Formats: sequence, structure tokens, C-alpha cells
Amino acid sequence: MTNPDSEIRRLIELMPASGRMYCKLVSKPEQASVITTEFPVPWKQARPIVINFDLWREMPRPQRDMVLLRTVSWLMSVKWLKPTPATGLVAAGVVGTIVELAQIDMVGAIAAGALTTLAGLQIWRSNRSTQRELEADEAAIQTAVRRGYTETEAARNLVSAIESLARIEERPNTFTELLRSQNLKAIAGLSPVGVPQSMRSE
Repeated sequence: MTNPDSEIRRLIELMPASGRMYCKLVSKPEQASVITTEFPVPWKQARPIVINFDLWREMPRPQRDMVLLRTVSWLMSVKWLKPTPATGLVAAGVVGTIVELAQIDMVGAIAAGALTTLAGLQIWRSNRSTQRELEADEAAIQTAVRRGYTETEAARNLVSAIESLARIEERPNTFTELLRSQNLKAIAGLSPVGVPQSMRSE
């Protein structure tokens, strides 16, 4: 796909409105992965999605649609400022660090900084959890339904896309991808067994 402009325009139209506001599609033909994105950080509003369009075209269009929608769903699900105990600790830690530095209390500043770091890591882990990964798949399916797919079609295409990505990138599926596939197969009616709640919360 020497000129990906038409595909980029199509994908932008496919995105939900929130995705169009924050997610930017970037062509990078030299990357080994089909599609990549960085973990969103609170000080950057833009959330780039980097695609190797030469590899991208090796997937059928429905699979490409689901991969894009799933990526956007995951990016938009990361909420740093959502009120939680962890974000409250981050805020308290930042304020505490500033106060302690202003008072030239290095021990207090280090303690407050450590609190901020630990709370930030907790937020990062929660956004990388199995539960969040499965929720991103489910949100992508709901967006696809609004774009004309049935829930079953969307789930089946996303399962196939997970397999296609591993094949194109010449790698095995990760453990998280296997869990996602199992959950999607249950949604698609391809398997009577979903992901147990105990594993979703890991």
C-alpha cells in the first residue's frame, strides 16, 4: 500500500467521535509490527496509532476494522484523571512533594515523591489489566455494531485478526491474546466457555 491516504481517511471515518479527537494515524512502513501505540500519558493529549500499511493490507478489511476499533477503544479507556483512590494518592503526593520542597524538607519530599510514584504505578497496572484488555475488545464490538456489523461478526473478525497479527508478525500469541480470543469466541458463539471472573480481574 504505497499510498495509504485513502485507507487513513476510511479509518478516520470508522472511528468514534472521541477517537477522531485524540487518536492520530501515522504511517511507518519500516516498523516490524502491523500496528503499535504507546501507553497514553497525562501530559500528552494526542494518542498516535502507528501502522505499517504494507503489513496492514495483508488482513481482510473486516479484520482491519476491528483491530483499529479495538486499538482506539483501548487508548480511549485509559483515564489518568478518573477519580479513584489511586488518583487521589497521586494528587496528594504531588501536593505533598511541592509543600515539602518549598519547606526544604528533603526527607518529606522523598516520601511524598515515593507515594506519587507508587500510586502512578498502580494506575498504570490497572490500565494494563486483563479486565481492561477484555473491556477494550467489548467496547470495539459495540462500536462495530453501530458501524453495521453484527455482534457475532465483529467478535469473529476480531478473533481472526488476533491470529492474523501473530502470523504476519511471525510470533506466537501472547497469554493475554489467548485470553482475549477465548472471551471473543464466547461472545461469537464459537465456544461455550468464556474467561473466568478470577482471571478477568488479574
